[in-house]
Amino acid sequence: MAKKKAFALRINENMLKSIEKWANDEFRSTNGQIEWMLMQALKNSGRAPKKE
Repeated sequence: MAKKKAFALRINENMLKSIEKWANDEFRSTNGQIEWMLMQALKNSGRAPKKE
């Protein structure tokens, strides 16, 4: 499994509320939802990391 690194993220309050609701709808944590969203964006742009 890939190593995870913590970092601070500044995000608009309304955007965060929307992400929290979406995460809840998908039975994910907010952090897990943001990770999933970022991976989808990477895949869609052809920039997803190679599997180790």
